[in-house]
Amino acid sequence: MPPLRDTGSGLGAEDPGYAGRYRLEGRLGSGGMGVVHLAHSPSGLRLAVKVVHAEYAADPEFRARFRQEVAAARRVSGAFTAPVVDADPDCERPWMATLCIAGPTLASYIKENGPLAPDAVRRLAAGLAEALRDIHRAGVVHRDLKPSNVLLAEDGPKVIDFGISRPYDSELRTETGKLVGTPPFMAPEQFQRPREVGPAADVFALASLLVHAATGRGPFESDSPYLVAYQVVHDEPDLAGVPADLVPLLRDCLAKEPEDRPTPDAIMSRLPALEEHERPTVPRLPDVSSVPPALPPPRRRVPRRRPRRADTPVTHSRSGPGAPPGEPPGRPPGDPVTAASRRRRASWFALGAAVVVALGVGAGWAVNRAGPGSEPLQTRPSSSAWTKWQQPWQTSLGRTRAAASCAYAEGDLYCSAPGLLAVRIDPVDGRVVWRRTAAAPARSGGVASPRAPVVGGGLVHVLSADGRELLALDPESGGTRRTRDVSRYLARVYPGGDALLLAARDGTVAALDAGSGRELWRHRIAGLGTPVLSSYGTGPVYALGPADGGRRTLVAAVDPATGNTLWQWTADGTLQAVGARTDGALHLTATDGENRVTAVVRYDPAARRERRVPLDVPLYTATAMARGDAVYLLAGDGGLTAVDTERGRRLWKLETSVSNASVPVADRRRVYFLAADGRLTAVDAERGALLGQTRARPAGPDRGFAGEVPAPVVGRGKVFGSAPDGVVFGVGVREPARWR
Repeated sequence: MPPLRDTGSGLGAEDPGYAGRYRLEGRLGSGGMGVVHLAHSPSGLRLAVKVVHAEYAADPEFRARFRQEVAAARRVSGAFTAPVVDADPDCERPWMATLCIAGPTLASYIKENGPLAPDAVRRLAAGLAEALRDIHRAGVVHRDLKPSNVLLAEDGPKVIDFGISRPYDSELRTETGKLVGTPPFMAPEQFQRPREVGPAADVFALASLLVHAATGRGPFESDSPYLVAYQVVHDEPDLAGVPADLVPLLRDCLAKEPEDRPTPDAIMSRLPALEEHERPTVPRLPDVSSVPPALPPPRRRVPRRRPRRADTPVTHSRSGPGAPPGEPPGRPPGDPVTAASRRRRASWFALGAAVVVALGVGAGWAVNRAGPGSEPLQTRPSSSAWTKWQQPWQTSLGRTRAAASCAYAEGDLYCSAPGLLAVRIDPVDGRVVWRRTAAAPARSGGVASPRAPVVGGGLVHVLSADGRELLALDPESGGTRRTRDVSRYLARVYPGGDALLLAARDGTVAALDAGSGRELWRHRIAGLGTPVLSSYGTGPVYALGPADGGRRTLVAAVDPATGNTLWQWTADGTLQAVGARTDGALHLTATDGENRVTAVVRYDPAARRERRVPLDVPLYTATAMARGDAVYLLAGDGGLTAVDTERGRRLWKLETSVSNASVPVADRRRVYFLAADGRLTAVDAERGALLGQTRARPAGPDRGFAGEVPAPVVGRGKVFGSAPDGVVFGVGVREPARWR
């Protein structure tokens, strides 16, 4: 939500009555690009809807800038920003809807109340350092961090207004000679080398902002922006009045050279420790619900709650073989655990954007599979047992208020979440069989959002909280069977047949035997720097990387058992693998420099033939998966598109109005995905018709969305999802229209 100049006014004559399907209920304020209105989502969430000024809507350059703002805001939407709920940057009056956050801007608070107390400055520094860490992990540089772009919400500061931000892995750069930013909060390179601005510029702006918060002025002060620019580039900062324990850190953040500034993780590690009971204490703005609504907000539907079970979940938090063993309960009848079933590998769909940044490549890591439909059919249980299997349930993980990443394997559901190393859940009724808590990271930069456990070789494999160790857990008790130091590799484990794959920043790829943990092979793949890995079931592992200066993509198929390269292929553009057919054909998406998917690509290695299916309209920040000949693409604005790669045409397109969603997954008949507020949506895979949706499960009124949304998991006629309120739930696939 952008900074507001006024609040509580009604609609003006020039204001539209609607933005998309949202009825505008009154003005919250206005800014340079447009007017912000109050609206409500169908579930009753309060929204701030930004509609661009009419005189700018016809300007192609302005539209491009607004489209860029929407893409950047979606890319970083999470706990430290105003989450994007919906947007349409291409309509007659472009608009964007974000969660409406109660709280003043830092600029207005200081203007009314003066500088912050030292403890409040430290809390602000910690909150904004966390925010920058997440923004930079998403691959975005804000470039205009200043007091009017920071909201002081009850649960901590929120960074807003991404109007001039850019993905720092994008080819788009500022035009030479064009000053972009606000001089008192700009870094030297923004004046000298604007085409080279990176994440370190936001660190410089953070320090300038904290000086302003502590003293009411910036470290470089003048009535002339030209003098401010000279001071920023040549003079030492004025830190008089800044708390003494923050001076060394802020001085380092204000270094003239970007490489001399600390990272957000380093800033957090150097900040003075805060007491656990300390919380931001800032006055609230007048309740925006006092704006007279043009239409009453929709009534919330209160779902029926199932009676709480009398039995208490069995939990074991201690590690080692001494943890109480037990026969895993709750398997559906007719689902015996056999050696063959243990050899089948888990299903994986990974969110790519955050890892893209860590690897410095143009496409995300995608570790997928063909889905449960690719496995042999099992005997269906009896009618009564199947009815029980289809019953919905929900389970609170208790120790976390964040969405969990889950995997269904060998008849059980395994999940990981912040603060929880792994949890085993009975897929029939949601009972927690055991849980292992995660120790606090021993160093900064650990695994902030744990990935789903990898099940293989009869063990459950997870990374420690700091990403340094790979733990193999007993699936019956949760006890630790072995550990392995993997600190030289990126904090991610990938399944590949009977192997576990690891990749390092220097391009080294290693394979470990899932059962014994011994190293099978380790080497660099010829022609690739840091490879992007994808695997689908028990077939090859696909490694992708840029070639010819980033203009093309090199794809290599690797045998996970030996590390031998089976074939290589080079194609135009930036490609990301999204699925493979059983006959070896590989499906990929082609992405341009603005993070838009422009085409679907199918490569047949046996015939050495490429088929490219261009999209009618490029899809911003889209995720995708393939099943059979179909590729399903879910755009950041909620548009779901199905493309037939065999016939080379679009099958259907559905507007779901779900933004910032997970990677889609599919079974034989349906496509499923999770929204950032925890809603699970089902779509008919053949017709593109909306079949059903669960209710939202947000974490709270001001922090109700997940920044990175884990994909749902499909297993034996049931779909499992997780929500930002820390709940894991399961629903039957038979009647999505009856989901609640």
